[in-house]
Amino acid sequence: MEQAALILIKPDGLKKSLTGNILTRLSETKLEIVAAKMARVSRQLAEEHYKHLKDKPFFPEIIRYIQGELHNRHKVLALIYWGEDAIAKCRELAGATNPEEAEPTSIRGSYGRITTAGVYENVIHVSSNIEEAEREIKLWFQPGEVIVNLYPTKEVVKKEVKAKEWT
Repeated sequence: MEQAALILIKPDGLKKSLTGNILTRLSETKLEIVAAKMARVSRQLAEEHYKHLKDKPFFPEIIRYIQGELHNRHKVLALIYWGEDAIAKCRELAGATNPEEAEPTSIRGSYGRITTAGVYENVIHVSSNIEEAEREIKLWFQPGEVIVNLYPTKEVVKKEVKAKEWT
């Protein structure tokens, strides 16, 4: 079944210059990248992305982590991989969330670590299932940023929207 998976190369992955290594590993899936962008992570976006962890004691640290405060890299590389069994293929290459439990040859097993505060610095996020992928993709991307029609859209006219333009 064709599906989409949100992939985030997290601030620690960017700080360690692992983007090329991670993308090379992900290319093994033979999936198509249908969207990609560097993104600043607002507190609102971070909290919405990790809302399922809100009651965990490490929630404040994971918010600081994804916002780049722990690595002085206030950005992530967000990608959408699309194709046959995208979520399972990407999750297998990523490895277990806990880097110490991940296969040593997986992305997280190779590059992740656990901080003394107990935060999993696992360099990559991969959607966990189809429902989460849709929720996450809609958080991180607008329909016009994706080169395939993943989900139903509608045309809207917005008035008085402030936007930056090149001068």
